[in-house]
Amino acid sequence: MIAIYPGSFDPITLGHVDIIKRGSRLFEKVIVTVLCNPHKQPLFEVAKRVAQIRQCTQNLKNVEVDSFMGLTVEYAKLRHAGVLLRGLRVLSDFEGELQMAHINKTLWNGIETVFLATSNEYSFLSSSVVKEIAKFGGSVDHLVPDNVAQDIYKCYAKTHPGTVPNAMIPSKEIAPFKLEE
Repeated sequence: MIAIYPGSFDPITLGHVDIIKRGSRLFEKVIVTVLCNPHKQPLFEVAKRVAQIRQCTQNLKNVEVDSFMGLTVEYAKLRHAGVLLRGLRVLSDFEGELQMAHINKTLWNGIETVFLATSNEYSFLSSSVVKEIAKFGGSVDHLVPDNVAQDIYKCYAKTHPGTVPNAMIPSKEIAPFKLEE
């Protein structure tokens, strides 16, 4: 069976990667679908997000990455996918996801939604949190794949000078912290 894992993935996080890996063990094929949301100003363009995801899933042979603008169920029909894969971090995610699952079912009776509980270590993680941390100069190395972290640092170095995290500055350039007496 083919599953679609839709999302904006702006940026993709280690939580997303965890869902992709686990989904790839459950389904014959997982198609990670980067959706275009015209109502949001993205950090990365769709083509860049597709490339980032391809790089961090290249070892998963039954995972494909694509993009789409429109109704997810229409894309699922085009790709002959019978499942939408969704990750749930906390209980509050469930209400919105369940509502969307019901809406999708009314649009196409041939679609099912499968929810995977996010692994504990990623239950707090979202793309919004990653962007907020990076915007203010925090390290996101432990939250996103390496290739994505580097892209984030480059992006914020251009748009928010002075916010590149200390992890990206050679240690000789960081003055040691001293308590005032």
